[in-house]
Amino acid sequence: MKRILINFLFLAIGAFIAAFAIECFLVPNSIIDGGIIGISMMSAYKTKLPLGIFIVILNFPFICLAWQKMGKSFVFSTFFAVTMLAIGVTMIPEWMHGKHVSEPFLACIFGGLILGTGVGLILRNNGSTDGTEIVAIRFAKKLGFSVGEIIMFFNLFIFVAAGVVYDSWQSAMYSIITYFIAYKVIDIVIEGLNESKSIFVISDESKEIGPAIMQHFDISITYIAGRGGYSMQEKKIIYCVINRLEVAKLKSLVKSIDPSAFIAIENVHEVDGGRIKSHNHL
Repeated sequence: MKRILINFLFLAIGAFIAAFAIECFLVPNSIIDGGIIGISMMSAYKTKLPLGIFIVILNFPFICLAWQKMGKSFVFSTFFAVTMLAIGVTMIPEWMHGKHVSEPFLACIFGGLILGTGVGLILRNNGSTDGTEIVAIRFAKKLGFSVGEIIMFFNLFIFVAAGVVYDSWQSAMYSIITYFIAYKVIDIVIEGLNESKSIFVISDESKEIGPAIMQHFDISITYIAGRGGYSMQEKKIIYCVINRLEVAKLKSLVKSIDPSAFIAIENVHEVDGGRIKSHNHL
């Protein structure tokens, strides 16, 4: 129960951060977000009705669609996040009393940063505010396209529509910049700044390299059994996870023992169950 309450707290915080970005940076400068939020913003602009109404109404069919395939937890979290976002965009204009950023370029940059932070918090806590992602996940296999391709196509249509609705292609271009910035910030919020690296080392000197890594970096390693494809000889593959700042030092250490060692490095966005920054237990 405590974990659920914390998740819903962060969903609400993320929704209000996103609402702040929308009402104080994007709406006053005729800049939109992608997906259903973007359609809601254009609909509110044309009809002069509250934005919150469109956010709930347009997202509701997609939330119902997610009920069958994505689980009750995701549906409840998404419905809560959408509701909080709708409440936020309704309350903030009265609170701000016209205090907003009127420079479009600054608005698209900082609006994107703040919006991405809010949406990232929502996604990190198993929620969503955009029905297009639900549709993309639901129909990707049936349509033969990836989730990213479907979302990109949908947003391309929305940004073109923004240029027509606002009668300004500058609005469409600013919207694309905002969406790109928000997209990158979402990745940072979800994955974190402390990105680690997973290392695979293949060498005939693995018995010497393994202890050296544990001694110099104060981490544990895992030996994985392998076989050379050309030589067909048994090999021990060394696997470990280190901080990205330690990659160069590890490569230097391995090469000092075996100059012909094969080293493969991959990004690790999240490590659970170990001390990430200075110790790793595998």
